[in-house]
Amino acid sequence: MKKIYFFITIAILLFVFNLTKIDFENIFSNDSKIGLTGALACACTILIMVILFISKKIKNKQN
Repeated sequence: MKKIYFFITIAILLFVFNLTKIDFENIFSNDSKIGLTGALACACTILIMVILFISKKIKNKQN
């Protein structure tokens, strides 16, 4: 479970970092595209880790 918390924390930090790379006045510039792609990847990672965390909790309840 500690690994899941670790990966969620890293993904949140990277998500915030990628949000700082986005130029909201010109979203489709090259730097903003990299920031948007990174933020989307981090959001997906956070979602997958939360699903994994919930599934582990359900598995532990059944045992």
